[in-house]
Amino acid sequence: MKVVVIVGASGVTDAVVAAVNEALRVHGLIKVRINAADRNARKKLAAEICGRADAELVQTIGHVAVLFREPDDDKLRQAFSKVLD
Repeated sequence: MKVVVIVGASGVTDAVVAAVNEALRVHGLIKVRINAADRNARKKLAAEICGRADAELVQTIGHVAVLFREPDDDKLRQAFSKVLD
């Protein structure tokens, strides 16, 4: 799985949230690269993204956060339910 959204120096902008929402709508599970210097800053930015995009933080490894949102699309929901069962 590749990183699909990168959070840069500007932080969590409306454009970043829109990109995360679109990626979650299409994929359901995405990686986001957060370019912040320290761990606490990355955690805060990940929490802000999750709050604004109605997503769940699955895990973080270094600068990469994995986010999940229950898909609206029935095909995607069925695919996830098969994997999660």
